[in-house]
Amino acid sequence: MTTPQPYETLHFFGQDPWWLVLLKAVFCFAFLVLTVLIAIVWERKVVAWMQLRIGPNRHGPWGLLQSLADGVKLALKEDLVVKGADKVVYVLAPIVCAIPAFMAFAVIPFGPAGNEVSIFGTRTAMQLTDFPVALLYILATASIGIYGIVLAGWSSGSTYPLLGGLRSAAQMVSYEIAMGLSFAAVFIYSGSMSTSEIVAHQQPTWFAVLLPVSFIVYVIAMVGETNRAPFDLPEAEGELVGGFNTEYSSLKFAMFMLAEYVNMVTVSAVASTLFLGGWRAPWPVSTFWEGANHGWWPMLWITLKIQLLLFLFIWLRGTLPRFRYDQFMKLGWKVLIPVSLVWLVLIASVRALRNEGYGFGEVVLYVGAPVGVVLLLALLRDFLRKQPEAEEAPPKGGFDPMAGGYPVPPLPGQELPPVPRRRSRAPKQLQDALNGADHSEGS
Repeated sequence: MTTPQPYETLHFFGQDPWWLVLLKAVFCFAFLVLTVLIAIVWERKVVAWMQLRIGPNRHGPWGLLQSLADGVKLALKEDLVVKGADKVVYVLAPIVCAIPAFMAFAVIPFGPAGNEVSIFGTRTAMQLTDFPVALLYILATASIGIYGIVLAGWSSGSTYPLLGGLRSAAQMVSYEIAMGLSFAAVFIYSGSMSTSEIVAHQQPTWFAVLLPVSFIVYVIAMVGETNRAPFDLPEAEGELVGGFNTEYSSLKFAMFMLAEYVNMVTVSAVASTLFLGGWRAPWPVSTFWEGANHGWWPMLWITLKIQLLLFLFIWLRGTLPRFRYDQFMKLGWKVLIPVSLVWLVLIASVRALRNEGYGFGEVVLYVGAPVGVVLLLALLRDFLRKQPEAEEAPPKGGFDPMAGGYPVPPLPGQELPPVPRRRSRAPKQLQDALNGADHSEGS
């Protein structure tokens, strides 16, 4: 099989008539909104199943119209604007949060770049547009969406929303770096930043198999990027009431909710495109069905992959507790980013050696040997490390839990002073009878 040349698929784009471009844009918008409506009902059903509950069962058959009922309820709620808010920014923040979520979907391929399908007699590609730096466009739009959350927290004029907005800014910085590094590994391996080109290079093996570390890092980063549990620190109800959207109601709150779910769909589509073969049929199907990757069928495969990743979001929400903020930032800065950097160096080394004509065995020797030496030295260092010195014994004597002005627990070896209790007012005969009953029960 010949390797696709860089950017050989891009000449299919930019040739559609204006009405077809408009039709594709409307389709992307409708696809996202419909998927969000399905995802809301599906999330409630799946979480109810995990928690042994019934879930939505009143609106529509089997509760399938629950998301529409939620939309009507939010639209009919009173729209309040707090007095201390910066009203212009307060109103614009939900819009800034929602629009970039839709924009990123413009470069997601639903099928091959070739003009394989016909729409009203015009042959066209199953993608709105594509260009040489499409993934940088996705990163840019994703980072702009965070500004809506930050501005919402600041403009509300309240403490808890401000804290939620600041958390969101720190979360975006840390997890956007890890996400970008996982993208870089795909760039190096495919030699392109075009989404259609990246899917073309995943034949016959998906990048989730060739780049497993990048795939795992991206999955973790995309959950953090969308502020979903267990990384929903900007809107932690137990700490910040509701975070950045505490002071919002009615349709403005609905736009935040819409933006969150649209972002979930978008990052799932990006993960499918970069690591799961995009519109390509999964392995068992593609082996015996030659037409699975042609015509309109590719739209089915990428939709199923998006739904599978949405189920992963729901599964994590119903399974894992919320991280503490220090744990969350430690995972981003001390685990994901260093791992991504080391993995990126290894991938770049492997690609450079393969481009120079080295065989598989030589690549394993030149790349694996240094990694093995580093791991061996790390194990040796841990083995030869001196045992930590014994901790100083806690001071003897009385322990005052309020000595520092606030209650603290005792250290090992210290005991709390006895709690003073008032003498019992029960008659002595009753006390003796109770003590006797206790002794008889104990005997």
